[in-house]
Amino acid sequence: MTPITEVEGRRVPLSNLDKVLYPQTGFTKAELVHYYATGADALLPHLRDRAVSFLRYPDGPEGELFFTKNVPPGTPEWVTTAEVPRSEGPARMVVVQDLPSLVWAANLVAEFHTHQWLVQDPDQADRLVFDLDPGAPAHLVHCCEVALWLRERLAADGIEAYPKTAGSKGLHLLAAVRGSSSERTSEYAKALAVEAERALPRLVVHRMTKSLRPGKVLVDWSQNAARKTTAAPYTLRARPAPLVSAPLTWAEVAACRSPAELEFQARDIAPRLQDLGDLMAPLLDPQAAARLP
Repeated sequence: MTPITEVEGRRVPLSNLDKVLYPQTGFTKAELVHYYATGADALLPHLRDRAVSFLRYPDGPEGELFFTKNVPPGTPEWVTTAEVPRSEGPARMVVVQDLPSLVWAANLVAEFHTHQWLVQDPDQADRLVFDLDPGAPAHLVHCCEVALWLRERLAADGIEAYPKTAGSKGLHLLAAVRGSSSERTSEYAKALAVEAERALPRLVVHRMTKSLRPGKVLVDWSQNAARKTTAAPYTLRARPAPLVSAPLTWAEVAACRSPAELEFQARDIAPRLQDLGDLMAPLLDPQAAARLP
């Protein structure tokens, strides 16, 4: 029988809680659900009012991985959903608005990925994002160097960027924007990626062509497209260990000398939140959003 837990008055079924999802550390599904439930105060604001895609890995990162974009079968009626535009026609997706919905979604065993716009206004981007992805032998330290250059370049346009780990190999930079479509935001991001390649030709590439990427950092600007999603702050990732896409201070980025220095697992997040708070909280303030030049 599937156990039921009550979360803020909602009955949420939980299954296979003893299953080990990350054999490298023995991290179980119960620990995954606990991580999301106890970190909800930080995670939920970054999910709220955004259509969510789930990268599911119910048998752990070494099992089958698959994206779920449409509302999954069996979704409780109290979970918020929204119709979102797609090139092939509108679709209905989950919007994680509260703790019961977050715990229900955690039971699916998933990464949380969101668009760079809110469901209330899908025609307007409210986020700018760069995904810095190193091609071996380049690594996270090289991503930090590129991130620092991008920070200064964005600041020159009046845009404040906030870094987080991808939870895998690279870094993400996010900024709050307003008054622009996803298309315009993508154009701006691409222009900066091209500029970064010109400024740091031995380190940066802005095209995804595989033959160009060894030893360089891809400044992936494409996730600003309206149809694209990016791993949300604080989401667990489907990696060998329970790594988290963790917000960083710029001091940590500047001081990084080894990729291991910026690898954070689920157990590390609560102490960081206690000491540093949500480093990406400024993204949630509409008054802090910048207009693109």
